[in-house]
Amino acid sequence: MNNERKHSAGNGYLALMIDLIMIIVPIILVIMYEQYWWFIITGLGLVGLPGFFIVNPNESMVLVLFGKYKGTLKKNGFFWVNPFFTKRKISLRARNLDSEPIKVNDKVGNPILIGIVLVWRVDDTFKAAFDVDEYIHFVDIQSEAAIRKLAGHYPYDNYDDEEAEMTLRSGGEEVNHVLEEELRERLAIAGIHVIEARISYLAYASEIASAMLRRQQAAAIVAARIKIVEGAVGMVEMALEQLSKKEIINLDEERKAAMVSNLMVVLCSDKDVTPVVNSGTLHQ
Repeated sequence: MNNERKHSAGNGYLALMIDLIMIIVPIILVIMYEQYWWFIITGLGLVGLPGFFIVNPNESMVLVLFGKYKGTLKKNGFFWVNPFFTKRKISLRARNLDSEPIKVNDKVGNPILIGIVLVWRVDDTFKAAFDVDEYIHFVDIQSEAAIRKLAGHYPYDNYDDEEAEMTLRSGGEEVNHVLEEELRERLAIAGIHVIEARISYLAYASEIASAMLRRQQAAAIVAARIKIVEGAVGMVEMALEQLSKKEIINLDEERKAAMVSNLMVVLCSDKDVTPVVNSGTLHQ
C-alpha cells in the first residue's frame, strides 16, 4: 500500500545560478570562437528550467516521474528538481465547507432541511492526489452522504418517537460527535483530516413546517394547562381546608361541589371572569 513520503529537492537559488551560467556562457563562447557545439550546453540549461518551483507556507508539491510517485515536498521555499517530474500543488490549509441545507427524511420519515459546517484539511497528499478523483469534490459528495445517514438514524424531535433518547434538535454535541466520526471514516480514504463538523441549519421542510408548528404550540398549551390545573386544584384544596378549619361556614357535599366547580372555572379560565353577586340568602 502506498503512503505519503517526503522528498528532498535542490536549492533553487544555487540551481538557478548554475542554469543561467549554462545558458549564457556558451552563447558568449559561440560568439567569440564560433564553436557551435557549445549550444548543446545551452540546450541542457534550457531543459532544466521547468525544474524550478516555489512552495508557499502550508502548501505541498506532489512529484511524479513518468507515472511513478517520487514523494511530496512540504518545506516552503524555492527549489529545483528533475525537470521531467510532473508537479501537482496541494494546499495543506484548513478549509471550510458550509453546505447548503438539503431535504432529507429523519428516522420517523418526516422531511427536514439540514445543513452542516465542516472544517477540514489534507493530511495525506498521496491519498488526496491518487486514491480519489478530485478530492475537493469527494469531500462535498461524502459530506452530503454523511448528512443523509445521520438524519436517518435520529428523529428531528421526540414528538413522534417518545422513546428516543437523542434527537437531532436536542442531541447537541453528541450528534455533532457522531457526525464527525462518520465524516472521518468516509474521508480517510482521501487523506482528509476532519477538524470539526457540526449541524449549522435544522428545520422542518416547508410542506410540513406549519403543521409541526401548530403541533408544538398545542403541546406547549397542553403543558401550560396541566400546570394551571395543578395549581388550581391546590388552591381549591387550600380554600376548603381554611374554611373548614376556621369554621367560617359549614358546607354540605353539594355546596362543596358547587364551590369547587366555580373556583376551577375561575382559576383555569384563560379569560377574565365576570362575577355574579348573590344579594339573597345563601340558599337562593
